[in-house]
This record gives sequence, structure tokens and C-alpha cells, in this order.
Amino acid sequence: MEMMESSQRARIRQVIKAALDEDIGSGDVTTNAVLTGEEMGLARALLKGDTIIAGIEVFREVFLVQDPSLNVVLLKKDGETAGAGEVVAEVSGKLVSILTAERVALNLFQRMCGIAALTRRYVEETKGTKAKILDTRKTVPGLRILDKYAVKAGGGFNHRVGLYDGVLIKDNHISAAGGIARAVGRVAGRAPMMVRIEVEVKNLEEVREALSAGAHVIMLDNMTGEDMRKAVALIDGRALVEASGNVTIERVKEIAETGVDFISTGTITHSAPAADISLKVRS
Repeated sequence: MEMMESSQRARIRQVIKAALDEDIGSGDVTTNAVLTGEEMGLARALLKGDTIIAGIEVFREVFLVQDPSLNVVLLKKDGETAGAGEVVAEVSGKLVSILTAERVALNLFQRMCGIAALTRRYVEETKGTKAKILDTRKTVPGLRILDKYAVKAGGGFNHRVGLYDGVLIKDNHISAAGGIARAVGRVAGRAPMMVRIEVEVKNLEEVREALSAGAHVIMLDNMTGEDMRKAVALIDGRALVEASGNVTIERVKEIAETGVDFISTGTITHSAPAADISLKVRS
């Protein structure tokens, strides 16, 4: 997985091993009954629709985890556009291994391409503005590392990966702490100095409170376009501004044009349609 950071590889292999174990269990009864185990062949990954490639190295890794003797040739790279009818990878070797790993490889690859393709649509809609498209923590449990990688392949950016690498004070934190100022004050005294403090707000009064409390990033939650513009003017560069909530492909350009720095949306990970990809064994 050359394009993956070294720190990601072990975690991704764990995901793959768990997925293979879930699918194969005590063995692939169909493939093991139909084939002798000696048959050799070649299979091609074929696109049935246009997409953005993401996770093609994960696709390869699934087959190699299942059987290191397999040979996988990748014909596209992550982030590239690919069209219907294109062959994007070839797998050769023992057919029993190819067919056993096929579904897991496709499931992960199709999902990642779908996320990347939807992310790219959002990115294209916001061209000409300074807004960056961010993901959220609304990912499939266990697949977050793949979901967030796919967002980057589509041209988006990652918000915090988990609860451990960023501060985001949301409405429930504010209620539990007794107000924005108290919540920010507690975080400032306990969080590492280099961690940015982000606060979720729902109206202009709360924007003022977050600014006064010293928030580094202010998230405008479910605000109208008009109120977003007012909030950006009120903040006036004293904090970064993120828009979130009710971010649709139809509305994202309007949001970007309010002057916000970031637009975060869970849609790109939790509602992206999987790309249509099949694996065909050459007869």
C-alpha cells in the first residue's frame, strides 16, 4: 500500500483480516466444492459506471492477505477519474483464492470509490470559493480509516479522526458544563496547548459568546445563509468558521459563498452510493 502512510498500513490490514474472517468463517464451501484448488486464472475489475478511484491499493491488499502468491496489477491510481467499461485492476493466480476474496475486496473498493466520487461533487460545487469540504465522524464503525482516506482521494479534507485528536464542544457539552464560556474555559485549562478549540453554535448570540471565550474555530450549526453571512462578518477573521448541518449538494455552493472557511458534512461518508464494480474471471 505504497500510497498509504506507514502508520495506516497495520490498521488497514487489521480491517481486511477482520472482514475476510467475517465472510469466510470456516471456509468458502461453494468455491472449495466447485474447484479443486489447482485451477489458475485471471480476473479483471471492471467499472460499470463513472467514478473516482479510491482504495485501489486496499483492493489489492485484500487478495494478498488472502493469498500472498496472487499477482495484482493496478491500472489506475487513487484520485483518478475512471469511466464505465474501464478495467482498473487485474488479479491472477489460484482461482480458489481469487473467488474467496472477491466479495470483501469489492465491498471495500466500491464503498471507497463511492465516497470519493460524492466528495468530488461537493468539491467541484465549491470551486472559486475558499471553503474546504470536510468529513465528520459519521462513518461505519471499524471502517473510519478507509472512509476518511476515500474523502481525501476525492479532494476533501479530514476533520478530526476521532475523539482523541481534536476538541469540538457541541451543544450537549455546553449544556452539561453550564454555558459556552465555562466549557471553553475548562478545555483551555486541560487540553494540550497545540489543540485548537472548536465550538458549535446555533445563533449569532452564541457566536459572540464563543468569540469572547476564545474559540479558535466556530461551527455554525444549521444556520440560514443570511445568518452565516452575518456570522462571518461578525467573526471578521478572529476565528476560523465552519458551516455544518443541512449541507446538501444543492445548497453547498450557497453555503461556500457566505465566506466560511470549512463546510463539514456527514453525507459524503454515511450516504455515498457505492460505485458499481464487478470482478470477471476470463474464460
